[in-house]
Amino acid sequence: MSGPAVALIANRVHKRFLVKETGKSTQAVADVSLEVQMGSLTALVGPDGAGKTTLLRMIAGLMTADEGRLDVLGIDVAADPQAVQDRISYMPQRFGLYEDLSVQENLDLYADLHGVPQAMRRNRYARLLKMTDLARFTARPAGKLSGGMKQKLGLACTLVRSPELLLLDEPTVGVDPLSRRELWEIVQQMIDDEQLTVLVTTAYLDEAEHCARVFVLQEGKLLAEGTPEEIRQHARNLCFIVTPPQGQPLRILQARLLDDADCIIDAVPYGGSVRFIRRAEVDPQRLDSLLGGIPATAVEARVEDGFMVLLRERHDVAPMDTAISKAAGGTKNGGNGEDNAKREPDEVVIEVRDLVRKFGDFIAVDHLSFSVRQGEIFGLLGPNGAGKTTTFRMLCGLLPATSGFLQVAGFNLLRARAVARRRIGYMSQKFALYGDLSVMENLEFFGSAYGLYGKRLRERIDTVMQQFDLEGREKSPSGQLPGGFKQRLAMAVGLLHEPEILFLDEPTSGTDPLKRREFWRRITALSEVGTTIIITTHFMEEAEYCDRIVIQDAGRLLALGTPQEVRMQAGGEGARLNMEEAFIRIIEQERRKNSESPAGEANP
Repeated sequence: MSGPAVALIANRVHKRFLVKETGKSTQAVADVSLEVQMGSLTALVGPDGAGKTTLLRMIAGLMTADEGRLDVLGIDVAADPQAVQDRISYMPQRFGLYEDLSVQENLDLYADLHGVPQAMRRNRYARLLKMTDLARFTARPAGKLSGGMKQKLGLACTLVRSPELLLLDEPTVGVDPLSRRELWEIVQQMIDDEQLTVLVTTAYLDEAEHCARVFVLQEGKLLAEGTPEEIRQHARNLCFIVTPPQGQPLRILQARLLDDADCIIDAVPYGGSVRFIRRAEVDPQRLDSLLGGIPATAVEARVEDGFMVLLRERHDVAPMDTAISKAAGGTKNGGNGEDNAKREPDEVVIEVRDLVRKFGDFIAVDHLSFSVRQGEIFGLLGPNGAGKTTTFRMLCGLLPATSGFLQVAGFNLLRARAVARRRIGYMSQKFALYGDLSVMENLEFFGSAYGLYGKRLRERIDTVMQQFDLEGREKSPSGQLPGGFKQRLAMAVGLLHEPEILFLDEPTSGTDPLKRREFWRRITALSEVGTTIIITTHFMEEAEYCDRIVIQDAGRLLALGTPQEVRMQAGGEGARLNMEEAFIRIIEQERRKNSESPAGEANP
């Protein structure tokens, strides 16, 4: 009896790229063999630079393997890439929507490009618009959609024809939890209704839980494969949660656990506790001492836990404190030479009262009020289109408020934005440094822009080069750095002038769990010496690192408090919710309330 039909076979596939600076080649994909069954949902996961996108592009016929063979839908891709492309659809990380065209015009354009007959379009459009909830917005320019709506439109454009294989390269990066859930509902519906085969790369390991099979890549090689249950088995009986005493930030206990790599494989804040993976051979007495006598409760392993065990086994790392705690050096109480005023702990450094920002008749931020204290990690959360990016840009002094009161680092931003900006650091979601300039040239340029010169500039450059382990890469073009080093350089630039307040706009978007742990260990070190951190993020687990968070939607404040207080607001007394569940409940409760009121409809 024959087995299930196979949509994709990779047999010992290799791909190398030439590095111009060194004249040497680097191995992007090495000896990868795998199979994907017809009608299945399959995940490719792995750290940044593991080769996921390169493999996907070879499967799509956009790149040719150096060695090995790829058969897609029974076709040798290298021999006839066009035949493959006629039967598949591919949504890259940066899908090419035409922002000046409307939703409907984008659909029409992609239907023309794929040769979709006019007779098929009406029913196909109606179905896609219903699934994506974009039927009300067909006349809206794509550039005026929220981030989540853009991703749903990109997916609809990818599906204007009925492909036999759908390739998705991190489709939910930069998308809020509500939109992420809606995107996966669309994909699952297509699998159920059309027996569509889907191969997806993802930085969210919880998404791999729903797949039939998971392939784990590292450094271009296939590290492991199996069902989600088989991946979870790598962490079986090693996963626990521990709850620190009330008032102790979760990130402090998490940092202590991560710093002991001989005992601990991984640790992350989760639902008011710290979830950790211990090493199998750890001495119970040593673990008890590390936990400070706090009892730990065993929990079931997740795909992410198995993933972390696999990576540590193959590529173990040194304790994080040796390199990462250095990130705090020289930033006590907000440095900036002798210009910054010394601030007391718990002093209010950001005050927002009745903040309003309008774009024409549209109210993006609607009478927002909150304050942030010295040394806090403060999170701005909300779905795409909620107004948090607008709020963030006003706090940074990059966008003037329409009305209200806004004071940052002791300066009123309605009157002294330029002066206040000298006391803050900023790291944008997208890599915003000069890619053609070397690491050193970027540091020198931005240092001078911050008013640092001569000996002082050299001292600060030397300090951040050491703090962020950039030594040896001084001459490397910044645009060609690996993703993790780009992130380090961007933070080094943001901290050159020793700001009192550091603004981080979705800094971990699209990064793997290893990079996210490393990043937050650096942030914890900075907060411990008094740097105030304001951060936006779509990874709801990251809200657990924050002292307090704001959740906003349609420009209005819906929740404000510690993560525990926000969870209580979402679920009531005794509720055991993780932050993603709490976030979704709060947003949905507010939207139901708005839809039931006669006053009008909520903003998309």
